Amino acid sequence: MPQKNPFENRAPILGGPAKDLIPVTPGDFSDLPGDVAVALHFEAAGTVTFTSLRGEIRSVGVLAHTTRNVAVRRVHATGTHVAGTIHAYVAGYNWRGPAFP
Repeated sequence: MPQKNPFENRAPILGGPAKDLIPVTPGDFSDLPGDVAVALHFEAAGTVTFTSLRGEIRSVGVLAHTTRNVAVRRVHATGTHVAGTIHAYVAGYNWRGPAFP
């Protein structure tokens, strides 16, 4: 008998478990594939530039092995200087729908 998904009939929440953890390739013209990330995890210190769910472009410094809890639709190549891998926590929100206020 297949294992039942306990989250199957629940709406995704920002504080809930991530649907997936995907490696990010920064790009100035391409959004994250499919869903918005609810957080980014960094293996190395540096600076990351991203577009938030609201469409604002932000640049922040990050420490190695830390997670920034922010809804992100794009990680830019320009302005991002992180030597290690960046991972996106994907919760299942499709940001292409109605925008958050």
